[in-house]
Amino acid sequence: MKQISSILLVFLVVSCRQLGAPPVSFSEEALADKFITLNGKEVTLASILDKNKGKTIVLNIWASWCKDCVIGLPKLKKLQEAHPEVSFVFLSLDRSDARWKRGLQKYALQGEHYYMKSGMKGALGSFVGLDWIPRYMVINKEREIKLFKAINAGDVNVKNLLNQL
Repeated sequence: MKQISSILLVFLVVSCRQLGAPPVSFSEEALADKFITLNGKEVTLASILDKNKGKTIVLNIWASWCKDCVIGLPKLKKLQEAHPEVSFVFLSLDRSDARWKRGLQKYALQGEHYYMKSGMKGALGSFVGLDWIPRYMVINKEREIKLFKAINAGDVNVKNLLNQL
């Protein structure tokens, strides 16, 4: 009986660790989530990733009304300057596409821009457990999520990963 209990305990510990590990790939639901391009076209996350096939991607979920997002923009721009080979993809949670576009002009953000019409509770927001913005993710050339969660462009993990990839 002790042996069975010990085996069960080891199984539970290993299972819990695996459950707590961040995902390395996007769920099918997240890949199917829809976004709006600057010219009003609807695209999926899968098509955004396909467009950047073979490139490292920094995915930034943000909004122009978000104080923390705006405060972090100088660090983000320095990151872009240091890594011109990286694709920077911005997913906006602004309250309307008009506000989103005004924010892009105001802050002169360079990169690919999409409006996250499904919001924080959509498929991608749910997949990443979105509870705060800004949110940064690093995706490698093979579409693997190498960094699941950072809330600052100056995060040492973001910098280290980009320097390694």
